[in-house]
Amino acid sequence: MKLTFSSQIEAADTERRVIAGKIVPFEEVGNTSVGKVVFAKGSIEIGDAGKIKMLMQHRPEKPIGRMQSNYKETEDGIYASFKISSSMQGQDALILAGEQLIDGLSVGVDVNKSVQKKDYLYVTSATLREVSLVESPAFSAAQVTKVAASENEAEDTNQTTESEAPVEDLATAPQEAKAEAATPTVEAARPTITAPVIQTSVRSPINSMAKYTEHKIKAALGSEDSKLYIAAADDSFSTNPAFNPTQYLTEFVTNTRFGTPAIDACSQGTLPASGMTINVPSLVTSAGGGTGVAPTVTVEAEAGAVSNTGMETAYLTGTVSKYSGMNTLSVELLERSDPNFYAELTQQLQNAYLTTIDTAVLNALISAGTYATGTTADSDGIIAYTSEAAKFVYANTGYFAQNYIGNPAQWQALMGAVDSTKRPIYNAIQPMNAAGDVRPTSIRGNVLGLDLYVDKNFSETTFDDNSAIILAPEAFTVYRSPQAFMSVNVVSNLQVQVAIYGFMATIAKMPYGIIKFAKA
Repeated sequence: MKLTFSSQIEAADTERRVIAGKIVPFEEVGNTSVGKVVFAKGSIEIGDAGKIKMLMQHRPEKPIGRMQSNYKETEDGIYASFKISSSMQGQDALILAGEQLIDGLSVGVDVNKSVQKKDYLYVTSATLREVSLVESPAFSAAQVTKVAASENEAEDTNQTTESEAPVEDLATAPQEAKAEAATPTVEAARPTITAPVIQTSVRSPINSMAKYTEHKIKAALGSEDSKLYIAAADDSFSTNPAFNPTQYLTEFVTNTRFGTPAIDACSQGTLPASGMTINVPSLVTSAGGGTGVAPTVTVEAEAGAVSNTGMETAYLTGTVSKYSGMNTLSVELLERSDPNFYAELTQQLQNAYLTTIDTAVLNALISAGTYATGTTADSDGIIAYTSEAAKFVYANTGYFAQNYIGNPAQWQALMGAVDSTKRPIYNAIQPMNAAGDVRPTSIRGNVLGLDLYVDKNFSETTFDDNSAIILAPEAFTVYRSPQAFMSVNVVSNLQVQVAIYGFMATIAKMPYGIIKFAKA
């Protein structure tokens, strides 16, 4: 008998990847896939914990983690922890759990021995097969009691690590301690910057006309301190700027937020959880820029010989690269700054990370793409380039050109393009003159039916060779891992290092589906 039952998740944290909780309650009635069930104490056999997977919605093709060896059986149930995968699938599961959109923890077992009671099935022997994230709980007493462990925690071993200890502690702690531990702090998966602030205080008490008047009166009454304050304030602000206080506003000025237009224009793939090289089987013939050979079918006369062409496939290889950056801070800066400083630091590290990987994708597109026929650097040239690229992509790949990635110089040319009567071509009010929609307030638009992506990360900054790319998204795929943060405290000088890192690989699947602009 295959049986599943579920319990509620109270919290999950995308920054920390271990979920621990009570997965099997003993002597408690719960609604399962076969009706009401009660599990006897010691009735669940786990075996090799490392082989117990955590799934999404009991779907074997969607594993997101595995059980760790530090599970503990107590009088009231079994407590266990699970290491969640760093794959996109695992990251999505953590986000959904953290936002309480999928808040159930469901366990699947094979029942070996049971007794049918009056109102429920009493299980005396069962084997644990898997644990899943689901939507609804069955046992009210079974719930997540701890979400812990760092992003770079080592994989599960036979020894109990520091991060695994909370499972045992929670299993034996009083109910008050369990309730307290059952509510972990959940950090946002995608930080939103609202009001970064750096504050300071003015040493002189005179920072307004009211304070000046107050100390003017006190000085006249004989206060020596006020006399010094007034004497300094009466001096020139150029020689005593401390008495002209600088006020820091709740604004943060930056020019680092540009997103990832090139990556958005390509197809997206999930990066495997392990390995530094990925291979994709391919049957792309020389017409598409590959080396594969497709089978052929010919018309033959009656009783004629059948054409025999061997199909040849190849593997496309992508190298997984690590992208990372770090910022070193003093403890004084961290402890004496506004809390929003952390949010802005995180956002700036993310901005730098996204700029780097977007630039890497642009360079890979330029390296893999095929040049169009050289044309003029103007509106006529854009029309000739677009029409030729559309024909070439379809004729050689079977897919349609969909996206136009251009540098700011091409963006400028598109906004300034006019017809013979000086009417704008790509930002026209009258439909009779609208060849697209390109605006100075957006880096997204439309050029002759293609979706426009303006990207400042092109190495070519003028309207010249390699200043634009037209592609079918299927021709180029970007495989990305979730980005992650880590921090290290340097004890010798009390500095803290905050780093961001992630992994990415790209594969040009059909080079003739990527067409680069060429100037005649």
